[in-house]
Amino acid sequence: MKKLEDYVRSIPDFPEPGIIFRDVTSILQDKDGLKLAIDQMQELLEGVDFDIIVGPESRGFIFGVPIAYNLNKAFIPVRKKGKLPCETISMDYDLEYGKATIEMHKDAIKPGQKVVIVDDLIATGGTIEAITKLVKMLGGEVVKIVFLMELQGLKGRDRLKGYNVEAVIEYEGK
Repeated sequence: MKKLEDYVRSIPDFPEPGIIFRDVTSILQDKDGLKLAIDQMQELLEGVDFDIIVGPESRGFIFGVPIAYNLNKAFIPVRKKGKLPCETISMDYDLEYGKATIEMHKDAIKPGQKVVIVDDLIATGGTIEAITKLVKMLGGEVVKIVFLMELQGLKGRDRLKGYNVEAVIEYEGK
């Protein structure tokens, strides 16, 4: 049986020279790769006491929803500004070249709820750091953050100090 790493397509010099792009779509387009990814991410939640899963669009949805379904938990979407129909809270955060805003429904998390955040990749950690702040604003507690892949060279974990962070696959570089 193949390892999950075997399903990741690595594309050198994209989007710029010296960068190796780790393509998650090669996992998604293979039924065995997708199953392995979901199963291994879900294993990282064994023994964790939590109420809901939160995930950012779009790939946090892809991995978070099946895990929430399998574990009989609710899933809370975090979207780009202007995409949610009800009253929201928002958080601005820095990107490599600019800024972005994410939103969550104001009634998505109840005070005291224990939250797991799920996403495909941790790079600089800015998006997930912003999500942790939204969860806190609503009175929730982030008890774990799970990623499929981590690019250790971008030091995203530094922005998430104090949180229980795990990734299924860890790459040393950027």
